[in-house]
Parts: sequence; C-alpha cells; structure tokens
Amino acid sequence: MIWGSTFLAIRVGNDSLPPLWACSLRLILATLILNLILLATRQRWPKGEALKAAAMYGFLEFGVSLPLLYYGERVVPSGLAAVLYAICPVVAMFGARLLGMEKLSYGRLGAAFLALGGVGVVFWRELQHGSSPLGLGAIFLAACAAPLAGLTLQRGPRQGAIGANAVGALVGIPFAIVGSFLFGETHNVPGTVREIFPIIYLAVMGSVGAFVIFAWLINHWKATTVAFLGVIVPVIAVILGALVRHETLAAGSLLGGAIVIVGVTVALRSEPGTRAVLSAEADPAPGLAYEVCAAQD
Repeated sequence: MIWGSTFLAIRVGNDSLPPLWACSLRLILATLILNLILLATRQRWPKGEALKAAAMYGFLEFGVSLPLLYYGERVVPSGLAAVLYAICPVVAMFGARLLGMEKLSYGRLGAAFLALGGVGVVFWRELQHGSSPLGLGAIFLAACAAPLAGLTLQRGPRQGAIGANAVGALVGIPFAIVGSFLFGETHNVPGTVREIFPIIYLAVMGSVGAFVIFAWLINHWKATTVAFLGVIVPVIAVILGALVRHETLAAGSLLGGAIVIVGVTVALRSEPGTRAVLSAEADPAPGLAYEVCAAQD
C-alpha cells in the first residue's frame, strides 16, 4: 500500500521541486530519522561484510534506482512508472541465477520472456502516443536496479533492517546530489506545503517505513519472492494516479501491463518453494513462512 502511493507522491513532488533535488532532500531526512532511531534503540551500524552489503544495497537502491525513478517521473505518469516496476521479479530471478543464489527453471524462464514482452508492449504503445523514451528508459533501469539491491543485501550477512537502511540512505545522498548539479537543477529550500509534504511523506512512509519492512522481509524470505511485491504495487498506483491526477495510459498499455503481471504470476507459481510460502501465509502460526523457506533452502 505504501509503495503504491509513493509513485504518486514522487510525481506530485516533481511538480514543485526539481526531481533529483527532491530525491536528495528525502534521503537526507530519511538518513537523519533512521540514525536517530538507531541511537534511541541503542542499535549500531553494521560492520565488516554486513557494512559492505548495506553500502552496495544503498548504492543500487538509493544511488541508482531511486534517482532514476524521480528523474523518469518528470514526464512519465505515476501509474505507468509502477507498471514498469512489475518487471522486478523477472530481474530478480536472473540476478539470483547470475549470483549463484538460486536456480532458474524453464517454467520461470518462459514466464520471464512473457513478462519482458509485456514491457515491450507498454514501451511501444506509450512511445506511439508521445511519451518520453528517456523517461521510460530511466524508469526501466530503475526497475532493474531495485531487485538487484535486494539480492545484494540478502547475499551478505543477516543484519538489522534499520541499520541497513541508515547506511543505504546515506550512501545514496551524494549520487542524488551530484546528479542534481550535473542536470543544472535549482536548489531551493522547500517553503510551501506542496513542496514540503511529499518530502516528509516519502522519507517517513517510504524510506523509514516501506524500505525498512522490505529489508526485514529480505531476512525472512528469498529476495526473488519479496520482489513479487512489484506485481501488487502497479494495481494500487494506477488506481491512485487515476483518482488523484486523472492519469490515463495509452490504449494497449494496460494490456502490456496485464501481460507483465501474468508472466510474473506464472513464474511465481512455478517455484515450489514460493507456493509453500504462500500456503504458509494462510497459517496463523508465527514464523511458519520463514521456516518453510528455510526448509526449502
């Protein structure tokens, strides 16, 4: 639910502030909040290999993916941006295979190509209706970087979700700021509610809320399973974009989005361990989903 709303919040924030500058301010605020939580709860930053994993996670998630998403949403509707993020599970599958973390079955491979075909349909229809190829490309790259960040975090030693994001947000700040200066953005201090609210909402609900939950899930589920959040988010984002900003997608783009979702759903169902987790979710026994995952591993 939170991530579905953040696509809209980014788009709204881009109306009043330059995108990469807004991203920088969000990361700065999130870093302050996360580190204050660490101090208040007497937790510490990760060390050694865990610190390296958190830093790489921060680079991919907050130094690459998030700035690209902000940049792309200058010209791409929030609902369409979320639809492109439905490719995340497919990227996670291939990334896990390349990193030697999971095997790639033929069923998942076929579903992956189906999902990629859906993305191709979305790109084609939106380009025909005048959408920015640069904006679409930026969001596609952002959607590819995000699941790789989750794999990087899972590949490292287990660590606290707050500490990992405190490090990650800090690592992402210089990349967003440098990008802002390279693109010649203005750097005004936000002074109106329209400028301030999206930054606070995205820092608190997005960076401190959703990303911390995401990092916690990485400790309990396979990263490829967590990436299937990308299938749910577009539904929420498209509805919110239509209700709040009256966004519409080009005829055929919704069909492409549906193809993407069908592809990743088929891939999900083709993984025995994932089916076991989904069954365990319906069981009220605490921790059962994680135990099933551990047994499958």
